[in-house]
Amino acid sequence: MVSAYAELEEHMRARLGGRACLHVPSCRLGLYLALRRWCPPGGRVLMSPVNDDVIFFVVLAAGLRPVQAPLDPRDGSLDPAAVPDSVWSGLSAVLTTNLYGNPDPAPELRARCDRLGIPLLEDAAHAVGTTVGGRPVGTWGDASVFSLSKHTGAKTGGFLSVADPAERDALAAERDALLRPARLAKEIAYLLRPHAESAARGLRLARPAHAALRAAGLHERPGIRMPLRPDELTRALGAAPALDPFDSWIRVDMHTYRLRPGAARLARTRRRLAALDTVLDAHRAGTARLLASEYSGRGLPAGGEVPPLFRVPLLVEDRDAAVAALARRRITVGYLYDPPLDAYAGEAFTDPSPAPEGAAWFARHALPVDPRRADEALAALRARGARPAVPSPALGGAR
Repeated sequence: MVSAYAELEEHMRARLGGRACLHVPSCRLGLYLALRRWCPPGGRVLMSPVNDDVIFFVVLAAGLRPVQAPLDPRDGSLDPAAVPDSVWSGLSAVLTTNLYGNPDPAPELRARCDRLGIPLLEDAAHAVGTTVGGRPVGTWGDASVFSLSKHTGAKTGGFLSVADPAERDALAAERDALLRPARLAKEIAYLLRPHAESAARGLRLARPAHAALRAAGLHERPGIRMPLRPDELTRALGAAPALDPFDSWIRVDMHTYRLRPGAARLARTRRRLAALDTVLDAHRAGTARLLASEYSGRGLPAGGEVPPLFRVPLLVEDRDAAVAALARRRITVGYLYDPPLDAYAGEAFTDPSPAPEGAAWFARHALPVDPRRADEALAALRARGARPAVPSPALGGAR
C-alpha cells in the first residue's frame, strides 16, 4: 500500500514542481488535516460563501469560525480589496476556493497573509491544471488540497500538498490516526457504481438511479444545500475540534471520506491520473468556447492561456429555466452553491460577508457547465432564448 501511495504522490509532486504531497482518501479529510495543523482552535478563517457546504462543516469541525468573504460577481473569485482592515486584522488564516477552477488572486492573498503572519490554505479541488501568477494553483499556500473526484474522475481520493516538506511525516501520522479500515463491501460498491450509473443513463432511469444512490448514502441532498440542523450543530460545536461529532454533515455524498483505500480504488486512481492530461486538454478546449460566448462573465483571458476549468460558470438571467433546458438535452448541471453560506447558516455559525451582494448575485445567476459539452450546452441555451446576466458595477469586481 505504501508503494501505491508513493506512486500517486510522485505523480502529483511532479505536477507541482517538486512540492511535497500526501495522498488522502478525500479532499475534505485533507482540508481538515491542514486546518488543524495550521490554525489555532477558535481561529477565524476567511473563506468563500459560494462553496460546498461540506467545506463549511469541515471548517467548523476543525474548531474554527468561518468568516465569509466578498466575491467578484463575474466569476465568484475572492475579492480581497472589499475585505475591511478590521476583518483582516482578526483572521487566523485565509482559505481559497478557486471555484470551478477560476483562480482566486493567490499572489495578492499570499502577500497579504505574509504581512499579517497568517497561513494561506488553498482548496484546489476544482483547479488541477490551472495557473495563476505564473505558478500552478496549489503552490502558493502553506498547504493545499486537491481532489481526485473532479477532473480525474476517480470518485475517491485526493492530495494534501505542503510548502514545507518537514511537515509531511507528521501529517501522514495524523492522517493514519483518522483513517478507518478498508471494507470489502465498500470496495465492491465502488467498482460497480460507474457501471450502474452508465446503465441507468443509457436506459433513462434517472429517478430510480438517484433513489438507489440515496439508499446507498451516495446522494443525500434534498436540495442544493443539505439540512443545517442547527440544534444538532450547536451540540457538535461544543465538541470541536473533532471529526466524529460532525460526521453526519461531512460524510454527505461520500461516506468513504475517511476510508483507507483498498487495492481497487488505488488501481483505478492510477489509471485515471495517468490520463489526466488528455482530460485537461478537453476541458481547455471547451472552456475556450464557453468563455467566448455571450454568457461569459469575463470573456477569454487577456494573455491567451485558457485554464482547464472543471465547470465554466455561465451567467444567465433565469438560471432554473436554463437548468431545465439543459436537462432536456440530458446535460446535468451540478455544483450549484445557492444560497451563499452566510445566508444558509446565519450569524450563529459564521461571520457574514461585509459585502454580500456580489456573492448573492453570482450564486443566483451562475450556471456551471461541463466544458466537454460546450457546444451542446450553448445550442440548448440559445434555442431556449436564455438571456445573459450582467452584474451591475455597483456589485464590485473591479479587478
